[in-house]
Parts: sequence; structure tokens; C-alpha cells
Amino acid sequence: MRSFLWVIVFFATGQVYTQQDSLVLGFKEYLGYVKKHHPVAKQAQLNIPAGQANLMKARGGFDPKVEVDYQRKEFKGTEYWDRLNTTFKIPTWFGIELKGNFQQSEGYYINPDETLPEDGLYSAGVSMSLAQGFWINERMATLRRAKLFREQSKAEQDLQVNEVLYKASLAYFDWLRAFRDAEVYKDFLDNAEIRFGGVRESALAGDIAMIDTVEAKIAVRNRALGYEQAKVKLMKTSLELSNFLWIDDVPVELQPGVKPDLGTDIAIDSTLEIEGVPLDSFNLDNHPKLMSLEYKIEGLEVDKRLKANKLLPKLDVEYNFVTETPELMNSFVTENYKGGFSFQLPLFLRKERGDLKLAKFKLRDAEFERDNAQVEIQNKVIAIYNELDSYIQQNQLIQDIVKDYSTLLSAEERKFSFGESSLFLINTRESKLIDAYLKQNEMENKFFHTKAMLFKSLAINPKML
Repeated sequence: MRSFLWVIVFFATGQVYTQQDSLVLGFKEYLGYVKKHHPVAKQAQLNIPAGQANLMKARGGFDPKVEVDYQRKEFKGTEYWDRLNTTFKIPTWFGIELKGNFQQSEGYYINPDETLPEDGLYSAGVSMSLAQGFWINERMATLRRAKLFREQSKAEQDLQVNEVLYKASLAYFDWLRAFRDAEVYKDFLDNAEIRFGGVRESALAGDIAMIDTVEAKIAVRNRALGYEQAKVKLMKTSLELSNFLWIDDVPVELQPGVKPDLGTDIAIDSTLEIEGVPLDSFNLDNHPKLMSLEYKIEGLEVDKRLKANKLLPKLDVEYNFVTETPELMNSFVTENYKGGFSFQLPLFLRKERGDLKLAKFKLRDAEFERDNAQVEIQNKVIAIYNELDSYIQQNQLIQDIVKDYSTLLSAEERKFSFGESSLFLINTRESKLIDAYLKQNEMENKFFHTKAMLFKSLAINPKML
């Protein structure tokens, strides 16, 4: 069951302040708690540790190893064999492996080539690949890919955090708009009720006809209806906003007394860190999505080199000094050795050539994806900047329209007080003014949404939250 907590409890350390006996939830503080506590943001934080763990796993391919092989057989009092073979291996970067070995074997049925000195035989040497696997092999490729994956994880984390903050911002802006709409209807409902009271008193005094009270009452009911609808919308947007409010893995529901910051427009740019990013200076080189695609391409380059390397023949060589007395350094002489080589080459290389072609196709596909993403992001950012410029002008126009409608309504009310107008004209002027206020709230909401789109398109992960 969802837990219901007062927002003031978990925002006690933030700038949630009292204003007119209500709590105000600021935009910056809200996004700060989203980034810190939201499950998706926490999930994104797992990307970097996962990349580190993957890198640790890849480095394990170069860990030294100890191998022990011991076998013994006795039957009817006869010791058939007693074999001990221990090896210490140190893999290195360029397909070279350092080895130390101790062998001891005895028994009635030991093969002649297994006959060793009584105290065993020591060997130390090296094995390496001279063709396939020298410049690159599976261990080297895995480690390189793991390093690239670690860096890619950082870019993916920024993208995930940016996405959840973008959606949280939209929820806040919609909540702010719904709150402003509700305030508009509430203010005009209060005006309509005051006007109805005045008309009713005038009608009872005989100054005006009683039928005028009906029109005034209709206006009150229309405003009350609009206010109720606005409150429902405000409740819905509040619940949508609550989807992003968490603390200590517990969902938090926004309480009715909490209000948005009406001065949000001042803090948006600095909070989203899009302040001071003019159109002619934005740089996509550090864009997380493009960086992620670049790391993906580099990983596919490693895979292509590995596949190309497998077209070479396998030529593995091994050389080991052998001695009975490893404590004496001069006992390791070239006359006593154990060595050999192996060679392998498929005649048609169809599997290897097919793998190489597939690797090239995957690499080219990723390059196309990167080029397309770069153009899309650049064009989208340019379009958003142009849209923001247009909204600045539109907001100024709607402010002027609201001001003009307010002037008309004030003039009509003054004329009504002199008996030169009617309630019908006042209600008409008032309805136009209400529509203008709602349009102003809508334009402001679209303006904020577009700023959030710029934030998303630039894939910013705010550092100050």
C-alpha cells in the first residue's frame, strides 16, 4: 500500500518555505529530491559500478593461475602409478604466457617417457602465439571492450538521469499550470459572488429589476463550475507529480496544502543548467548519446580487429628449461629443455571471413546510427532555440492582451455603476478576460515545456542538484 507522508517532512532540509500559511515546493528543490531519491535515478547510478565490475571480470583473464593434477593407482598391493603435475602460469598482454612447472612420477607401470628423477623435475619457460593471437586475442579484446563499456556506462547514466528529470519537470510545469488555472477561477468566483450580493441588494431596494439577480446567479454558478473542474485537474496533476516524489525508497504523496513556486520562471534556466547556452555556442562533442555511440563504435572496432586477426594461422610455440636443482641458477642450461610448436590453418577460412564481414556490417551500422543521431540532435536543438524565441514574443503578446481585457472589464464595471451598462456585458468582458488568463497560463506552460525539451535534447545531467 502506498505510504502517505507530509511533503514538509522530507523537504525539511530543502527550501520549502511558508507563504500565506501554505507550503511552497520550489522547482530546484523538487528536482534535487527526484535526482537523489527516485528509483530510476538510483537505477542509473548502478551503471558505473556495473561497468567497474565488468572491467574487473575482464582483468581476471590476466590473473596468475595455479594448476595441480595428481593421480594415483594401486591394485592388489601394486603401485601402478603415482603422478603429480603442478603448474604456475602468468598470462601477459601480447599473447605470452610465463610458466613454472614441477613434475614427479613413479610406479611399476609408468611409461618410459614419464620416467623422472626421484626428487622430481622442475621447468620454467614461456609459451606464445606468433601469428593469430599475438597483437590481439580474446583476453585482450575482452579487456578493451570492458574499458569502453565502463566509459559508456557513465554516458548511459547521464541519459537515464536526464530522462527522469525531464519527465519530472513536465509534471511540475503541468502542476503549476493547473494551480494557476484554479486560482484564476477562484478569483473570478469571488468577484461573481460579490457582484451577485450587490445586485441582490439593489434589486431588493428596487433600484433594478429582480431578473438581473438571475443573470448574476448564473455567472456565479458558471464560475463555480469552472473552479470545480480546475480543482479536479489540479488534483490529477498533483498525483502525477507525486509519482516522482520518493524518500528512502518510500513514495511520498503531495498534500493539498503544498503549492508550486509562482516564480518558477526565474529559476528554470539555472536549475536545468541551460542558462548561458546560446545557439551559436552549443557543442555536441560531449553529448552523452553521441559519446555512448562512439564508445559502441570503438568496441565494434576491437571486435573487427579480433575477427581479422583470426584470418591468420595459429602458430603457438613453447620453450621450457628443465632442471633437477632449481635452487642453482646455473642449472638452467639450453642443453636441458622441453619445447615444441603447433600449427593450424583452415584451408578456406569461410567461418573466419564470414565473421569478419558481419563485424564490418555491425560497425558500419553503428556509424550510420551515430551520424544520423548527430544530425537529428543538432537540428532539434536549433528548432527548439527558434521555438523559444517565438514563445518569448507570444508571451509578451498574451500579457498585453490580458492587460487590455482587464482595462475593458474595469471600464465596463465603472459604466455599470453609473447605470450605463448591463450584467450581460460585464459577464461577456469577464469571460473574455478569463479565457485570456487561461491562454496566458497555457503559453507559459508551453514555454516551460520547450525549455525542458532543450534540457533533454542537450542531455544535461545537472551537477548542482
